[in-house]
Amino acid sequence: MLTAVVTSSGSSIEVSFLEGAFVGAEEGEEEVEVPESDLNPIFPELKEVAWGFGAFVILFVVLRLFLLPKIQKGMKSRYDTIHDDFDTAETLTASARADVAEYEAQVASVRADAQTRVEAARATLEAERAEKLGGLNARIADKRAAAAAEVDAARVAALPEVEAAVADVAELAGRLATGTQPSSEAVTFAVRAAMGQEVPA
Repeated sequence: MLTAVVTSSGSSIEVSFLEGAFVGAEEGEEEVEVPESDLNPIFPELKEVAWGFGAFVILFVVLRLFLLPKIQKGMKSRYDTIHDDFDTAETLTASARADVAEYEAQVASVRADAQTRVEAARATLEAERAEKLGGLNARIADKRAAAAAEVDAARVAALPEVEAAVADVAELAGRLATGTQPSSEAVTFAVRAAMGQEVPA
């Protein structure tokens, strides 16, 4: 309910409109009470609802037609970029694993080749060592045999002189012991028996 209030002061007159209020009566008049439904401060007017709904519709249209496609396009672009980066990372990881496997295979091949060469060199050195050792042992055996032959020859060559010297000593000892000259056969027998030689029967 719209109420007009007229105020006059001197030559000026003021007119103001009040809604949902009551106007104090002049003296002698009764106060008019405004209905309680007109006093609700949060009850919206129809034009406010219309303006709010219109603004919401405009905002919804702007968001739906302009902003949402841009947001979706940006999200799709970001998703595609992340997906491409993920695929690239997987490709690089697979390539790196293949390179590592190839490197390990090459290292294993090089180690096997090196081991084979070491074994071959070791076998060659062992064969050369055995051959040289065999040759050295043969030379040592030849020298030993030659030295033994020389010793035997020297012994055989010196045997008559030794026998003569021993015979002289034995003859002298027998003469001193018995006072008689022993026979040469007895001296020869004693000398050969003492020297370990064969005694003729």
